Amino acid sequence: MTRPYIKRLSFTLLDSITDKDPMVQEQVCSALCSLGDAQPDETLHACEEYLRQHDKLAHPYRTKILRAMETVLSSHIHDLDKDTAGAVILLATSEMTRTKELDCDWQQAAGSVLVAVGKRFTNQVMEEVLSRFQPGMLPHSSVLHTLANLSVSNAFDMVPFLPSILSTMLPMLSMAKQDALKVVFCGALQHFSESILEYLANLDQAPDPTVRKDTFGADIFGAYDVLFHHWLQSRDAKLRLAVVAALGPMSHLLPSERLEEQLPKLLPAVLGLYKKHAEAFQISKSLGQILEAAVNVSSRTLEVQLDALLVALHAQICVPVESSSPLVMNSQKEVLRCFTVLACCSPDRLLAFLLPRLDTSNERLRVGTLQILRHIINSAAAQMEAKQPFILSSMRLPLLDTNDKVKRAVVQVISAMAHHGYLEQPGGEVMVEYIVQQCALPAEEPEKPGPDGEDLAADSVRAVSIRTLYLVSTTVDRMNSVLWPYLLEFLTPVRFTAALTPLCRSLVHLALKRQEAGADDFLIQYNANANLPSPFAMTTRLLVVSSNPYLGDGRGAASLRLLKVMHQNIHPFLGQRWETTMPMLLEYLDEHTEESLSLKEWEEKLLMFLRDTLAVVSDNIWICQLSQEMCKQLPSYSGTPQEKNFLYKCIGTTLGAASSKEVVRKHLRELLETARYQEEAEQEGLACCFGICAITHLEDTLAQLEDFVRSDVFRKSTGIFSIFKDRSEHEVERMKSCLILCYGHVAAQAPRELVLARVESDILRSMFQCFNTKVLGIKVETKDPALKLCLVQSLCMVSQAMCSSAQASSFHFLRKTELVTQMMEFIRAEPPDCLRTPIRKKAMLACTYLVNLEPALEEQTQADVVHSCLHSVMALPPEAEGGDGVGREPLYLDTVCALEDLLTRLLRQNMTPQGLQIMVEHLSPWIKSPRGHERARALGLGACLLEFFQEHLLVSTLVPFHNLGLLVGLFAPRCADTWTTTRQKAVGCVYSLLYLQLGYEGFSRDHRDDVAERLLTLQDGLVNADPTILFHTCHSIAQVIAKRLPSDQLISLLLTVFESLGDPDKNCSRAATVMINCLLKERGNVLLEKVPEIVSVLRAKLRDTQEEHVLPAAQHSVYLLASQHCEAVVSSLLGSPLPFDSHTCALWRALAVEPGLTAQVLELLLEKMSKDVPFKESRAFLLGSTADRVATLLPLAATCALYEVLSAPSSGTVVLELYPQLFAALLLRVSCTVGVQLPRNLQAKERRSTSPARAARNLDPCSSAVDALQALLLRSGSQDMLRCVELERGWELLKTSAGHEDGVAQLASSMAKYAGPRLPPVTKALACTQNSVYEIQRVTSTAFLAELLSSNVVNDLMLLEPLLDNLTARLKDSSASVRRLVLRGLANMASGSPDKVRAHGPQLLTAMVSGLDDGDEPHSPVALEAMVGLSRLLDLVEPWDLRLVLLHTTIRIRPFFDSEKVEFRTASIRLFGHLNKACHGDCEDVFLEQVVGGLVPLLLHLRDPQVPVASACKFALCMCVPHLECAELAAAFYKYLQEGRSVHFGEFLNSTCKHLMHHFPDLLGRLVSTNLFYFKSSWDDVRAAAPMFTGFLVLHAEPEQKTQVDLEQLIVALQLLLKDPVPGVREKAAETLGRLVKFA
Repeated sequence: MTRPYIKRLSFTLLDSITDKDPMVQEQVCSALCSLGDAQPDETLHACEEYLRQHDKLAHPYRTKILRAMETVLSSHIHDLDKDTAGAVILLATSEMTRTKELDCDWQQAAGSVLVAVGKRFTNQVMEEVLSRFQPGMLPHSSVLHTLANLSVSNAFDMVPFLPSILSTMLPMLSMAKQDALKVVFCGALQHFSESILEYLANLDQAPDPTVRKDTFGADIFGAYDVLFHHWLQSRDAKLRLAVVAALGPMSHLLPSERLEEQLPKLLPAVLGLYKKHAEAFQISKSLGQILEAAVNVSSRTLEVQLDALLVALHAQICVPVESSSPLVMNSQKEVLRCFTVLACCSPDRLLAFLLPRLDTSNERLRVGTLQILRHIINSAAAQMEAKQPFILSSMRLPLLDTNDKVKRAVVQVISAMAHHGYLEQPGGEVMVEYIVQQCALPAEEPEKPGPDGEDLAADSVRAVSIRTLYLVSTTVDRMNSVLWPYLLEFLTPVRFTAALTPLCRSLVHLALKRQEAGADDFLIQYNANANLPSPFAMTTRLLVVSSNPYLGDGRGAASLRLLKVMHQNIHPFLGQRWETTMPMLLEYLDEHTEESLSLKEWEEKLLMFLRDTLAVVSDNIWICQLSQEMCKQLPSYSGTPQEKNFLYKCIGTTLGAASSKEVVRKHLRELLETARYQEEAEQEGLACCFGICAITHLEDTLAQLEDFVRSDVFRKSTGIFSIFKDRSEHEVERMKSCLILCYGHVAAQAPRELVLARVESDILRSMFQCFNTKVLGIKVETKDPALKLCLVQSLCMVSQAMCSSAQASSFHFLRKTELVTQMMEFIRAEPPDCLRTPIRKKAMLACTYLVNLEPALEEQTQADVVHSCLHSVMALPPEAEGGDGVGREPLYLDTVCALEDLLTRLLRQNMTPQGLQIMVEHLSPWIKSPRGHERARALGLGACLLEFFQEHLLVSTLVPFHNLGLLVGLFAPRCADTWTTTRQKAVGCVYSLLYLQLGYEGFSRDHRDDVAERLLTLQDGLVNADPTILFHTCHSIAQVIAKRLPSDQLISLLLTVFESLGDPDKNCSRAATVMINCLLKERGNVLLEKVPEIVSVLRAKLRDTQEEHVLPAAQHSVYLLASQHCEAVVSSLLGSPLPFDSHTCALWRALAVEPGLTAQVLELLLEKMSKDVPFKESRAFLLGSTADRVATLLPLAATCALYEVLSAPSSGTVVLELYPQLFAALLLRVSCTVGVQLPRNLQAKERRSTSPARAARNLDPCSSAVDALQALLLRSGSQDMLRCVELERGWELLKTSAGHEDGVAQLASSMAKYAGPRLPPVTKALACTQNSVYEIQRVTSTAFLAELLSSNVVNDLMLLEPLLDNLTARLKDSSASVRRLVLRGLANMASGSPDKVRAHGPQLLTAMVSGLDDGDEPHSPVALEAMVGLSRLLDLVEPWDLRLVLLHTTIRIRPFFDSEKVEFRTASIRLFGHLNKACHGDCEDVFLEQVVGGLVPLLLHLRDPQVPVASACKFALCMCVPHLECAELAAAFYKYLQEGRSVHFGEFLNSTCKHLMHHFPDLLGRLVSTNLFYFKSSWDDVRAAAPMFTGFLVLHAEPEQKTQVDLEQLIVALQLLLKDPVPGVREKAAETLGRLVKFA
């Protein structure tokens, strides 16, 4: 039976090979391969027979079948019998030659089959193929392809056939007329030649070691003659390339004399092809093979052809490369291989050709020549060794080329030279210098790669040069003597600055190597190397470039490491010291980044290192030489101001360590004469230098400055050609600025005791002499802002130096007032609308220091100072801060700090309440400014002053703080300012004032007052800009003020706060009202008679204004009125137009002030709401067209009014008393307004209404009822309940018909959870609705009561029995919705009262089973609810009770497994799982049959398109598996079917079927037949899963089990699935057919 069965399976699959879907076709081929793996001979026979029977089958499908056959053959060639092989060979040969088309996939597939068979049955294949390769007849092209491929895949077996093949082929060559066929012949000859060469190269492994090259020489030459003399001349480019590809390997097989004879013609012909073909890979490869063959026979022809070869090959290297594809790169490699061959045989002529071409200016030629030169230096090192000087000298012109590509090529050549000893020759230093020059190129910005892939930063000239320098210095040992100490020469020249980092790294490596070799090798002989930098030059250079350590790829660390290594060559005393100090500097750099490093701190560390070094050396001559070198290097840093600035500091430090005064004076004078005063950074650097030098040489420093000021340098230029030309005014101003700065730095750095004596007589006199200019004897001040800034900065340093002196207290500074006045003039001269320079800041700092000196300033002068400084800073626009306070400009912040310091210093001169009030009065206009940023600044300064006053307060006797009320009244309303910072600062000011009062009352400074401390907690509340929170906080602040304010200060406080009612900031005006009301409430006994008058005013405001503080008065009036006429007021307000405007709403809320009144109002509103019908039905609705229910007005108005009253916080007490009635009424009101519309007149009115007084709430009847219900919950303290429903979107659900029941359930659940004690009266009120005429009200009440049973609280409140009775009574309700909700409620006992389920089990099960049979509708929602409920109850009922309904329930739910509705599938399958879980004892026998019957549906529905169904199947399967008593199957289920884990269905099904067939082999027939039912499933994935399931069952079944399966029926069904419209189904069917080989 095996062969017919395999044939049928194969034919069934082969019939589907024409499927339109590629994936199905692939699966059919895969299935065929599966059949072939099990039964290779039968499968191959079937494929062979199918192809013979279906000779009209299209070529693409025949190709796929042949490919499948090739796969089977490749895997099972050793298992194949001879007969099968013969049949396959005949088929493949026939298929291969059926059409005369060339190179089609079909022929190639047939040829591949022959090649696969030929690996074992070579003779049989050759016999059949050679039968189609007859002399005198042109063979089929596929025959030639096959022979060629056979020779490549099996050279040892094929080469013995080649002599006869070649002899047969030779006459055919002249018969070939078509170019395509000629190409095939060429390919065959190429492969034949390659296989012969392989055979000859491995003769020791060959079956016939006697084979010689001569055997093939004549035939190969005959073929060569045709190819070269006839075919190579063809116009067909493809043929020419094929010919040249064949000539390469053929040339090795030509007899030597023939090759020598043909080379004069062959080489030019091959070279000529370069002009005809853009793609030159094959030409270059073949040429290389020909050249190698020529060299092997020592051909003399090469000498003659060499020039032409070099020209052509050179042109190929120089041709522009359009892409970096592998083919192009390989072509370049083949050309270079040709040059290697030529370099080995003719090195002199090759160099004579190449080196002159280095002198060309053409970029491509030069780059190409350099590439060749690099290649032959590496690949022909022995031949090039004697030519090194010649090659070095030829590099002269390429070194001058500025083209980046040329540079890159030159660097690569130099790298190759370094490895082969070229740079050790004379002239090698030039190459090293060139590499360093390229390392010094500017760092490249990252660029996008060009079209040729070049110009990337990583491959830039600089990057390549850096890598080359490091590589050569670290890995090429022979270069050590070349590079050391030669590389040191490049450290100091400025043009090599960018190369410092790689230079230092290489030098460190070289120096360490020298140290290892010995001290003699390391110490540098400076006398013998005149070009080397001196130790002083090296030290200066490396130290200065380290000042900007992260520049140039981290040159700071590299320079310091080199300096450390070179210590022996710098000074013999430094080694031990630098071993400890240098690592600390390097570690500091490692701990920071460019962003985190403070350059100022880093420079200080370097200067400290320099001072330490000078102290260790302690040699005046060495120090003087170092200072001289530093001065000498100054011009080198003109382009790097920061480094030059640092060098000036180094010079000052070095001069400070020098003991020779003459040297110090000389260098200082030279610095003054040569400085570039136009550069601002240089001015600062020179000043720092003089300041540092003055630490030890004050007299000499001042003397040099004085001499320079007195000299005529200000008037005459020092230039030879400008002897009679005055210096420009700008240049003189810059020089003056620098000198003024020098005096400032000298004063700041020099010893304080020496400076104080020289300030007025020398320093200030000279500074102002430089600052002021005399015109006709009249002093004229300069207008240059830079000069001003220098003067102010220097005066600031001088003032600070005077103040910090120990004798400052006894020093009488005569010019103090003059200097202060000068500073004020500078400040007033600054532009008021911008902050561009630090003149303000520096001038205020100078005044701050001057204030401390004697004599004291006059009162008017102090006032002018404060006024000028405040106006200069406060009036600045907010942009000066850098936006709205975020990311403020540092200059602005520094200026404000300077102002704060000045004001606090002035306040310290008069530490009294009067002095404080004077300062605050200066701030008062700014505190009340209409501009927010000015108020914020003023409050900040006020807080600073108060904090300072409090910290420095000394009270010797108890005195009143007489202006406390005035000051508190100024700051307190600002607690509600629109600016957050202003609010918080205001609270801080009030806080400070209250503690000042406590201080004046005698409390100690560390005393903490509980009431005043509340202000700190209230301060946090002012961050929130919410007006409610803000004014509540202001009220609390007023309470604190009221408790701590002395009675005598109350009047002044009130008067001041009343002034703030007209404040331009409306927030502050409202805060003033809040604070006034609070003060009146807390302390207003004397003002009690004013209350009626105040209320009257506020009531009038309600009519004219919308200000919030007016509204409480009007509400109070309404309250009084309603206390006397409650019913009239309610009726009147209900008659107000709907929707209520904001005033009406406020009046309703006023009625909730007093509990007695509130209760009356609520009862009246409930009566009004229930008095009328909730809606009226239109005629259209009665006729059954569309629902059109319209709300009645009186209940709607009452509902809106209820919301307003319940919204009032004061109604809480009454709400608790009337809670059950209110809740039940509002819930039922919500239910009967779902879907109800407003009357048309109200709809139009609501659309037209644009009045600002209208309430924002929606007038929709249902929404208004929900709002009232929410207000009820909120007012009754059920905030948690309210939030719970809100989080679950319950309020939105309540308003919709579709979600109303869920919303009610959420409401009930939250009440049970958060308001349980209120349930008994509420349930009692709702139970009365059982007979309501409105179905929706019955549904709502049932949903609410049903949900209560899900909570355990009904047991605690003894509500279980009443609720069960009430719900059971509703089982016969005419509404299906009510009956469904009753079942849901009964099932809720499983979660609410699980311990009570067993007692009520029969009752509950009876109700549920009856629900399964409810009505005749196939998809009854009541039945669905019953299944869901049963799933919840099964685990809790008595097993005996369950047994009575078990079988009936299982049978009843089974049809729902395949229901079209996802809910029914999910519920029935999940219930099936619960039935399995709950089944105990002898129930298992009854239920086992049901488990087996449900296994297939459950497994297949794992592929259900609906996720809930698949999840239910997972659960049900896990519950079913214990009944099967198979541990392995259970383990597989639990592994794959974990909830939340994605199932790899194929893997899981495979594992399941494996265990099923192992433990339950007798179930095979039943499982397969059940699967057949699902072959017609309406769900694609299930329909695809069914054949997959069947396939896995067959895969794991034993062959003897096949009797259980109706194979005929199964194959027919699978054949039908192969025609399914879904490709995935067809794919699985094909896969399963492949597995049916198991039953062969």
